[in-house]
Amino acid sequence: MSFELKPYTAPDFKLPLFEEAPNATLVPAPKDTVAPEGYHAMSIYPEYFKIDGQWLLAEDSRMDCVAIYENGRILVVEFRLIKEGDLIVCGRTEDAQEGIFVHTDGFGAASKPSENFAFRLGRSRETAFSREYDELYELLQYERDHGYVVWVMGPAFSFNGYSRTAFSKIIEAGYVDAVFAGNALATHDLEGAYLHTALGQDIDTQENRPNGHYHHLDTINRVKYHGSIAKFIEEENVQDGIMYALEKNNVPYVLAGSIRDDGPLPPVIGNAYEAQGAMRDHIRKATTVICMATMLHTIATGNMTPSYRVLDDGTVRQVYFYCVDISEFAVNKLTDRGSLSSRGVVTNVQDFIANVAKGLGL
Repeated sequence: MSFELKPYTAPDFKLPLFEEAPNATLVPAPKDTVAPEGYHAMSIYPEYFKIDGQWLLAEDSRMDCVAIYENGRILVVEFRLIKEGDLIVCGRTEDAQEGIFVHTDGFGAASKPSENFAFRLGRSRETAFSREYDELYELLQYERDHGYVVWVMGPAFSFNGYSRTAFSKIIEAGYVDAVFAGNALATHDLEGAYLHTALGQDIDTQENRPNGHYHHLDTINRVKYHGSIAKFIEEENVQDGIMYALEKNNVPYVLAGSIRDDGPLPPVIGNAYEAQGAMRDHIRKATTVICMATMLHTIATGNMTPSYRVLDDGTVRQVYFYCVDISEFAVNKLTDRGSLSSRGVVTNVQDFIANVAKGLGL
């Protein structure tokens, strides 16, 4: 296998730019959930802060959060988690002149066109994605042994029997470390296993079943009767599907609720901030994130995913981020985040997951 991670190059802190820089300004938070005026907001890139003459890397980052200095470390915290008195880094420049340095080219500068005018610089339905597929196969094979892969899924997978089977094979083969989804993906996948329909439509023939519009509600009701998805699978003798594969292989999942949810299923987290916290617990470990056909959950996940991860041995490595959607708008919105590692693929996600399964030899 030829896949290799790009090496990370830290800034040379012996340069005058860094040695002559002042210490970062630390200001106590005036109230719970309130940052002081002039607070510094984090980005997706590695960021360093000069504290008592030493440049410290924020090891666990997230964009649109604040940097707090505590016990010799830089912590990155959501505004809602700020406590009165927290020492928050203040400053709006990013080039070391205020003791803050945002390192945008640690994995190599982003490639730029040699000419100011050129065709086909974006990602669209006319783009050939064969290279992205080949890179993804190698990446997933590497990550199975060395990383933590989070998959973010919309309900489209549950409407087709083959795509359910393809992703189940990917789970079984060990390429999935966590899944983020909503009530709909889990509901319709379980409906497919329980009644062979998704929203009342046969998952193989796409024919509508009599009273099929009741099927997802009947499924939710039955899961609630058993008290959990795991118990439903056991008691109703479910033998296939995405949720079945996740439960069977002890792969964690986060189901984040929304206002439109029916039911919902027992494990769905209705409180948005609790769901955000549960998702971030996995993103803190993630080295590859693959978002597919769910703009809501993709944007939420993208907003909390940095471009790097600091491993247990101190190594700084790249985080790979994929956005797969049949909508060019959804793909380009995420890839425009500026992440050096982001990849956009414009395609039908059922076809995408089938190709990935085949490419991995499953």
